[in-house]
Amino acid sequence: MFVWLDRIPLNILIIVALLLGLAPFVPEPHLWEKLKMLAAGELVKAIDIFDLLMHGVPVVLLAIRLVRMRMQGSVRRG
Repeated sequence: MFVWLDRIPLNILIIVALLLGLAPFVPEPHLWEKLKMLAAGELVKAIDIFDLLMHGVPVVLLAIRLVRMRMQGSVRRG
């Protein structure tokens, strides 16, 4: 299902996840701001939902990639 994700170099995925996950750096990262809005039930505007997706998807993809690497490593060992 996520085989295409394995073809993206890990260092590129890390850089994109960090840059988009933390941008803008001041006053606070959008991802953090949107997650706080989501937790408070204030994430209702389309632009805010889009912003959450744009800044959050690379972080989620990186997490999926790392989990897949971990699982494939454990399969190879044993």
